[in-house]
Amino acid sequence: MCAAVSAGGGRAAARRLGRARGAAGVSQVHSTAGLPRRSRRRKSIAIAYESGQGDGAEQGTSEPQRPRWEPRDWRQQLERIREMRRSRDAPVDEMGVQKCYDSSAPPQVMRYQVLLSLMLSSQTKDQVTSAAMLRLRQHGLTVDSILQMDDATLGQIIYPVGFWRNKVKYIKQTTAILKEKYGGDIPRTVEELVQLPGVGPKMAHLAMNIAWDSVSGIAVDTHVHRITNRLKWVKKETRYPEETRVALEDWLPRDLWREINWLLVGFGQQTCLPVNPRCNECLNQDICPAAKRL
Repeated sequence: MCAAVSAGGGRAAARRLGRARGAAGVSQVHSTAGLPRRSRRRKSIAIAYESGQGDGAEQGTSEPQRPRWEPRDWRQQLERIREMRRSRDAPVDEMGVQKCYDSSAPPQVMRYQVLLSLMLSSQTKDQVTSAAMLRLRQHGLTVDSILQMDDATLGQIIYPVGFWRNKVKYIKQTTAILKEKYGGDIPRTVEELVQLPGVGPKMAHLAMNIAWDSVSGIAVDTHVHRITNRLKWVKKETRYPEETRVALEDWLPRDLWREINWLLVGFGQQTCLPVNPRCNECLNQDICPAAKRL
């Protein structure tokens, strides 16, 4: 009697129950032939689709990823620059920021000295920055000593670094912020570092690298900006260092970000000069887009 009900007038009710509870078997007791032809067709399509897996390109289920853009010959150019920089005798190697702080100082003092040396280095040759940092350290270079020092004395000590008057103001303002907000230490994020007076993106990334041993991005100065444009390491020519940083980070493997600054800065100081680059001495002269063919 129950079977007669399910196969007769109760068929519509069984279909509704199947959708709500997953109990469609009630309607299938004696009625395999009574199933709608549409359901049977849908089932066969699903099986055919499953058997076709692996032919995703033909089925239109996925598209191959486009290869990421990268410059022509860049790996070979990089290896040759490493070879030219093997002696590590450029000014940045001997008097760069990593040589300006007191490595025996307490970590917090060391980090403060790293930040100050970066602030002084802007628009200033490494030799001048190194000499100014040495004079500051002779006066005791700490947050408290700078806050207690008057502006005139600070200016006399750091002169002749570039824009020294502005740097006196920025150093005093930044040091006061570090004392009040960070307990005398420096921030440990790029976002916070660039909020400090006189601190730009290049300084922030170098501070993260040297002071915190953290690779947050590529530090791009005038040398890195100039050389990467000459080598066509940017997809299209860039006008500003920060624009260059974004373009480089888009394709350069992250494990090279720490190395690239000191490598290209020294190369720019010795070989790939801003004016009259020494192309005849460069190992890349045959594969450099900007090389002067001599």
